[in-house]
Amino acid sequence: MSNSNLTRRGVIKTGAVAGAGLTLPTYLNAAGHSGFTNAPTGSTVTLGFNVPQTGPYADEGADELRAFKLAVEHLNGGGDGGMLNTFSSKALEGNGILGKKVEYVTGDTQTKPDAARASARSMIEKDGAVMISGGSSSGVAVAVQALCQEAGIIFMAGLTHSNDTTGKDKKANGFRHFFNSYMTGAALAPVLGANFGNDRKAYHLTADYNWGYTTEEAVRTSTEAMGWETVAAVKTPLAQTDFSSYVAPVLNSGADVLVLNHYGGNMVNSLTSAVQFGLRAAQANGKNFEIVVPLYSRLMAKGAGKNVAGIFGSTGWHWSLTDEGSKAFVKSFGTKYGFPPSQAAHTCYVQTLLYADAVARGGSFNPCSVAEALEGFEFDGMGNGKTLYRAEDHQCIKDVLVVKGKENPENEFDLLEIVEVTPASQVTYDPSIFGGELGSCNPGA
Repeated sequence: MSNSNLTRRGVIKTGAVAGAGLTLPTYLNAAGHSGFTNAPTGSTVTLGFNVPQTGPYADEGADELRAFKLAVEHLNGGGDGGMLNTFSSKALEGNGILGKKVEYVTGDTQTKPDAARASARSMIEKDGAVMISGGSSSGVAVAVQALCQEAGIIFMAGLTHSNDTTGKDKKANGFRHFFNSYMTGAALAPVLGANFGNDRKAYHLTADYNWGYTTEEAVRTSTEAMGWETVAAVKTPLAQTDFSSYVAPVLNSGADVLVLNHYGGNMVNSLTSAVQFGLRAAQANGKNFEIVVPLYSRLMAKGAGKNVAGIFGSTGWHWSLTDEGSKAFVKSFGTKYGFPPSQAAHTCYVQTLLYADAVARGGSFNPCSVAEALEGFEFDGMGNGKTLYRAEDHQCIKDVLVVKGKENPENEFDLLEIVEVTPASQVTYDPSIFGGELGSCNPGA
């Protein structure tokens, strides 16, 4: 690492210790595992898993929590090891993290930023959590990431798709494995053009918070660039459950595509309303009316049932992938819980392993050591092909999946089919385009 990078972090390299054939950094005041927030002193280390256990994204939260528990089991040497067996890094040995048994505490974000911050603060201040992960809302992710930056704790974001998380609101202590809105637009637009043509008029219904805004913007920008026209864009409250009043005007708007910038239970309810109002069977402008769901998940498809048939969207990962990492994770998760994991579960499981691996490779729980180990880290065997944790904005750069609802699913889990694996090169962007300053790593105490 260059001296300029060390200066940016606000840490000073004072020496090195040897381990596993590597030269590892030692930090001023670190003295092994002291001098930073919640430095583990005993035989255990505590991680904080902050997920929506209530609210519109509770299904995602439940699956995230399952994945977190599975990751802890594997880190502690239990089960079949899952992705520890396929991960390109071999720093983890199934004996906890740096020999310390992994324990965890949980909280409920309620899909509300204030509640999520309060929950995270409690885990940090009362439970001694040295890392916080989770969340299924970008509003929550941005709020908790800022708290972790202030507290000197690493935040390994869960399911957060807004550009803001690693854009204008990025933080040196925060890292995101999940893809973002820009990547969705870049991957989805070519498929929409190929299937629906370039002469389309779109009506957007958009969740009224930062994820909805950036997803609408990304899809609008990418589709308008190929000739689509946006005829309306209407914001809907995150707490909305009945979308009939928002869907009713669509057929008389001149639009022939409805874009649902909704997630979780919101998407299930808005899509159900759209079908009930006859949009799937309608024609407009001499074309079959179409519906697009920019960000999909298996859990959403299950909730919406047959209504998802033929509807395109993007996803970060899907259990039907056949690479060795995906197969290992699906086997472990399915054996433990009896059904395949969602993309929310996948990203949270991977984030937990990536954090533990960074601690092991850096030889310290010091958040500045962890950040240094993650920045610019290239890895494979975790279900998304070769992946880069980009140093400039702490965004993972990887392949993105375009999917659509299956017309004739074989079972209750076989609801989405992968129609395109968009290579990372097609969704990569200049990390400066969304603004924001990464700042310096904060080790806290």
